[in-house]
This record gives sequence, C-alpha cells and structure tokens, in this order.
Amino acid sequence: MLPLEGIKVVDLTRILSGPYCTMTLADLGAEVIKVESPTGDDTRQWGPPFIQEESAYYLSVNRNKKSIVLNLKMEKGKEIFRELVKDSDVVVENFRPGTLEKLGIGYDELNKINQRIILVSISGFGQSGPYANKPGYDVLAQGMGGLMSVTGEPNGTPVKAGYSIADIGAGMWATIGVLTSLWERERSGKGQWVDASLLDTMISWQTYLAGNYFATHENPKPLGGAHPNIVPYQVFSASDGHFVLAVGNDSLWEHFKEAMGMKELEDPKFQTNPDRIENRDELIPMLDEVFETKPKQEWVELFESYKIPCGPVNEFSDILHDPHVKEREMVVEMEHPSLGILHQLGVPVKLSRTPGAVKDAPPSQGEHSEAILRQIGYQDDEIQKFIQEGVTGNDQEVSSVKK
Repeated sequence: MLPLEGIKVVDLTRILSGPYCTMTLADLGAEVIKVESPTGDDTRQWGPPFIQEESAYYLSVNRNKKSIVLNLKMEKGKEIFRELVKDSDVVVENFRPGTLEKLGIGYDELNKINQRIILVSISGFGQSGPYANKPGYDVLAQGMGGLMSVTGEPNGTPVKAGYSIADIGAGMWATIGVLTSLWERERSGKGQWVDASLLDTMISWQTYLAGNYFATHENPKPLGGAHPNIVPYQVFSASDGHFVLAVGNDSLWEHFKEAMGMKELEDPKFQTNPDRIENRDELIPMLDEVFETKPKQEWVELFESYKIPCGPVNEFSDILHDPHVKEREMVVEMEHPSLGILHQLGVPVKLSRTPGAVKDAPPSQGEHSEAILRQIGYQDDEIQKFIQEGVTGNDQEVSSVKK
C-alpha cells in the first residue's frame, strides 16, 4: 500500500511547478485528477523534442495522474469541478493570484463546499504583497531572488541555473505544505490555504549566503564553480574535462596535501580554511596548473583513495546510465499505451515500508473524462451532452477539435 492512498487531489496546474508537486503526491499514492482546459496543459505543445506526438516536457512531470477536460469558463464546468471538490482532500493550482476568485471557485467558496479541503496556490510572488499580481516565471524568480547574482564566472554576465529550480523548488515547498496540512487536519478536522511562491523559494535557499550578507552587509559575488566559505571546494579543469573537489575541512586538507605531495602546500598561509580563503587567489591558480596535467579520472581515483570527496562533472549521458543511479531506481522504464517503453526519472524519497511507485503513464488529454464523471455520479446521456456543449471531452473529442 502506498503511503498517500486514499488521498484525492484535484490538480488545476500546468507547466512545471504545480505538475511537479502533484506528480510527487501521485508517486506516493494519491489519486491525482488533472483538470485540463479544452486547450490542454501548455507543455503538451512544448517541443521539440517530441516522442511521436507527445512532448518530452509534458511526459516528464505528469505520470500517475488521470486527465479530465473541463471548461471552467462555463457554469456547468464549474459545477462539475465543485462536485469533484466535495470528496477531495487537496486542490492544487498555479494561476495568477485572484484567478480562482474571478471564476467563483476561490478558497472561501471551496471551504463552504468542503471544510476539510486544502487549497494549494503556487505563484511567482505569493498571494499577498506588492508583487503578487506580477506574472511569475522561473527565470524571473532566479534573477529577482538573488540566485543569478551569484551564479556564473567572476565579472561575467549573470547566469541562470541549468534546471528550472525556482519552479521545481516551489513545487517541493507546495508538497511539504500539503503533507503538513494533511497532518494538521488530523487534529483540527479543517483544511487550510497553502501559499507557495517561486520568489520565496529562491530567498529561502540563500541560507549561508544570506548569513554572510547579514554579517558583513556586503553582496556575495559569483565565483564560478567555487565556494565563498570553503577552499578548495570547486570545479577544476583536468586534461580531458572537469571534476569537482570538496576539501571541506582542515582534516581533509591534511589528506589533500599528502595526496598531492607538493611542498608549496605546506606554506603556513594555506594551513587553515580562513587562511586558504584569504589566499585563494594564490592557491587556486597553483592547483589549476597541476590539475591540467592529468585526466579527470586519475584525479578522482587518487583523491578517493585518500577519502577526499571528489567526482567527475557528468553529462546527462554519464549519470543517467550510471550503475549506482540504476540500482537506486532513479531511472525507470514504464509502458506507455501508444509510445511503448518510456523512460522516467524515479522517486527520490525512499521509504522502507511503503515506497512510492511509478505506475501509470502520463495521460492523454481528457483520457479519463468519462470515467471520472461517472465516478462522481453523472449518467452517460449527461456526459454526452457535456461533450457536445464543450464542457468536457475525452481524448478523441479533444484531438478532433484541435485538428
């Protein structure tokens, strides 16, 4: 039995932050009903690459869900949505703040329908504050939240992270909000409104960099692959690529000196971490010159033999085929009804007794519309009328309308 079996989630989200949250809940056993507009989740069209006609982007964050098409601009669509909410535990949305209220299905309305409902709202800047109504995108949050100011090479152009970490991080905080609210509801019997934002996520992850700023009132600067508080702790170039070295304390520094066998490293100016930070500009070029003389794997093997944290900078083609990753089930195969074997990333949190699972392929748009409507009490003749009126649609009707 999966840990969240019995929890029902109505998923109004699209793109990335919300779908990542609801996929996590689905992986852990929640029943997730993905409510899509007649035009569908935007990411169904985001490509190339496509696998046949399916967007690789959409497929990456929508497994283990059911899909129903509902036109929430129509009163009948909102009526069906309210029926779904009656016996659900969670509603997740990532529209701009105020959108649900304009549709007449905001938190106050949902709470009247079901006092146990937990509404999760993910947005760029939160449900309150001067920026609340700004459109929210991952790159904006990375820039405004400070991440880009400390990412990239010294004196270079600010750079965003290679992953959409503001979106994904907000989705993770939203998931934590759901789990916390479900636990609190066991005591109070009442739901609540969870407010997660991309900007808050970026600020919450500043941690020691914010601590450094509070201590010095000096803005942290980009250091490329280096660390502001630890030296050497960064990316280095070898003769054939790059590797990461993490000499995280003075004990490891002693091992590092032994491994390197360089008398220059015995200089008193390098013997403590504060010394090495102060003399970073002298130490790092010295190491750079030596590291470029051998392949990265030789350095990795040398430092690992001295129990110094070290590893290669992997391409996706390296890490996604790594035997460790395979054993940890972080790349899994599943059967897709039309695409055949589909590769997916695995469930990152490992539970010993009730682990999560990758079970069902990402749904086609409206694939479960009719089944879900029957489940909440609508008859076949009513469902066919909804389809004819454009209130809902199954995957065949949606496909024919798009064509």
